Amino acid sequence: MFKKPSPDIALFQQQTRETSINDDVETVVGPSVNVEGDFASEGNILVKGMVSGSVKTSKLLTVEQTAKILANVRAGNALVSGHIKGNVKVSERLELTQTAQIAGDISCKVLVVEAGALIFGKVMMNGINIETAKSEKKKIFDDKEKKKEFLLAEEDKEQE
Repeated sequence: MFKKPSPDIALFQQQTRETSINDDVETVVGPSVNVEGDFASEGNILVKGMVSGSVKTSKLLTVEQTAKILANVRAGNALVSGHIKGNVKVSERLELTQTAQIAGDISCKVLVVEAGALIFGKVMMNGINIETAKSEKKKIFDDKEKKKEFLLAEEDKEQE
């Protein structure tokens, strides 16, 4: 009933996807380019070279395997295969391939990490709602007697 596409069709589909991805890229930092200073774009950015400063885009940031970014990064989405030394803040999805290396704190909504990727820093994921726990803790500390009991119980745990 369903047949696998022929190798020619599969190759054409892959080329079409790659072409459409490349057509969406507005800014390319080539492999021999070294950008110093703040770098901002409203479109997709593809980095193959080196950037020192800050990098900002509201869309997709792609950092290729040969690329190095020595800067804080802000992006809507990011695909990292190269090296970043700086904090990375992505509002949606951050994907790290096996060759990715990040030395800095990461903040994102969705994090995908392939085996082999290296991270040195904190990872904070947005979207978690812990307000209930905070409000319950506040209720405990509003009552001074309960606060005393809580602190004494904590001290007992530490002494054991």
